[in-house]
Amino acid sequence: MAKKRLLRTEGILAMATRAIRTIRRDPISDLAQFEAFACNVPHANPPTPDAKTPDVRVFREFRNHEIVTPDGRRIPMWIFADPQKPSSFPSEAMRFREGQLVHSTASLSVNTHTIHHHGIEPTPFNDGVGHTSFEPSGNYTYQFSTEVDGTYFYHCHKNTVLHFEMGLYGMLLIDPPEGEGFVRRANAVVPYDVEAVWAVDDIDPLWHDFHHDAGFSCPNGENAGLNDFRPEHFLISGVFSPDTREDPRVTVRARLGQTILIRLLNAGYTIQTTTFHPDVTPEIIALDGRTLGDPRHSRYSRPRQLLANQGIRLSSAQRVNLLIRPQKRGRFPVTFEYRQYVQGDLLHTAETFIEVI
Repeated sequence: MAKKRLLRTEGILAMATRAIRTIRRDPISDLAQFEAFACNVPHANPPTPDAKTPDVRVFREFRNHEIVTPDGRRIPMWIFADPQKPSSFPSEAMRFREGQLVHSTASLSVNTHTIHHHGIEPTPFNDGVGHTSFEPSGNYTYQFSTEVDGTYFYHCHKNTVLHFEMGLYGMLLIDPPEGEGFVRRANAVVPYDVEAVWAVDDIDPLWHDFHHDAGFSCPNGENAGLNDFRPEHFLISGVFSPDTREDPRVTVRARLGQTILIRLLNAGYTIQTTTFHPDVTPEIIALDGRTLGDPRHSRYSRPRQLLANQGIRLSSAQRVNLLIRPQKRGRFPVTFEYRQYVQGDLLHTAETFIEVI
């Protein structure tokens, strides 16, 4: 491990010596204020401002977890768990309906963390971004309303780059008022029969040996190597490739004539391209939690049918909703390419199947 760290350090130094443009930063006029924003973020457990009676409550608690790679290696993870359920990775999904007032309570018994409901735009105290508010060290209840249905996710926003990689994320799904089994397409709400949620991830085991605050140090900063990501394992919704080919947590099974909704998230740090077999080419109906063609916020867009063999390329945290209406029976492959985020080198190709019976 020490040798691997040395090689990593040499790689980081080599990158630093390349001729890249320097971004000028003016002198810091108030060091204490800078440090408070950068890494001395307040720790607090205040009452939720302007708390109202919610329509729905969810609870998440911090847990240590581990996953086992196909070659038997155990990788330490952190997760947000539903207190009533066993631990799982990714963290247990949250699901609401459009128009609900939500209380999302975090129980953070180890160090400090936050829950940021990504794509939801509440007040600063409820946004889970510690650098603009605080970091809870015990229990805190976030309050927000589900204004727009769509595919979102939640994650820890303390030392975000590391904590996201450690597994502190889960899906956040908002259905239209009609509830689960319906999705918005343009200016209409349509039913679907089968739903797949694909969180496409990649893991660099070295990062999972870093300490909680790796990369933080004031006033001079600590170089933990968080710009040097070299994944060795590739997953979809917690399933390692190549097991994604058969695992029911990933594969899709539908009957001819049924409508399939796929919610796709790039939950990693590679550039990912997802390509469908021509006989199950999807229609893109939403991007990053916003429905294409919905006059409330996307009046100049519209759903788009992908061309045969045309891939969907996503960078970190991007989401897309896809509708598929199969026209023939068969077992159709879907491929996921993972490419290095700077040079674009192909690192891995995972595969799963859509089976239409």
